[in-house]
Amino acid sequence: MKTLKFDKYVAAGNDFLIFDGRESLGVDYNDLALKASDRHFGIGCDGIMVCEYSSKADIKMLYYNSDGSQGEMCGNGIRSFTKYIYDYGIVKKKSISIETLAGIQYIDLEVDELNKASEIRVNMGRPVFEGEKIPVNLDKEKILEEDIHIDNMNYKFSALLVGVPHVIIFVDDINEVNINALGEKIENHKLFPKKTNVNFVKIIDRNNIDIYTWERGAGRTLGCGTGSCASVVVGNLLNRLDSKVRVNTEGGNLTVELKDDYEIIMTGSASHVARGEYLFRS
Repeated sequence: MKTLKFDKYVAAGNDFLIFDGRESLGVDYNDLALKASDRHFGIGCDGIMVCEYSSKADIKMLYYNSDGSQGEMCGNGIRSFTKYIYDYGIVKKKSISIETLAGIQYIDLEVDELNKASEIRVNMGRPVFEGEKIPVNLDKEKILEEDIHIDNMNYKFSALLVGVPHVIIFVDDINEVNINALGEKIENHKLFPKKTNVNFVKIIDRNNIDIYTWERGAGRTLGCGTGSCASVVVGNLLNRLDSKVRVNTEGGNLTVELKDDYEIIMTGSASHVARGEYLFRS
């Protein structure tokens, strides 16, 4: 049994555990994520992050879903991670580079009167649209408003890669959608060889949307940063949304802005809610 120090953060409804792995934790991260994320027998969270040294950026972020699988990136997670590394003085800069499996992410932040990170602005890069790179088993340059058949029902979906693969489905009435059942079936559909996140989006107007998320490897969550970004990109491509949109998740809100050539800027906050020691039994 090992005693591991952790900090817990929340960003737009997603909750995360962060561990400092700059000195080896001596545990299997997949196993740690699976056990620590359990809301009955562990601490409970949507995923964990481990902080490590980087030779390419200021710091490295490893992300693991609650089912123990490793994810390339997490939008709400990286804001939580940024607050963690800044507030603890691990990287005490207002412009920070973070290495992830999805590439190096660049972050600018503002601080409050206590010199704690408050508003966090993440350059999410540009989305990938080609089917084979998302990946989706459709040989197309853009996957927009395609058909998917689930339980004798047809749905129009769009897909893209924003660090991780996402499916976007626009809905008129979210109450008519069984988010959990449909999300799980789409996540594991044969169209998506590496599975996919699923976002159900209700457009309020050209600058506001509501989003409901089923996350690959985590299930139903109250928010998703990369999913919020993906939803705004697709809505803009279909001329349903402007280039700056407030995204309302079930757990909070953030702002997504699109620059030239669909460069994505995501802005929001994160909160530190707990710290403690976890007794990890391998």
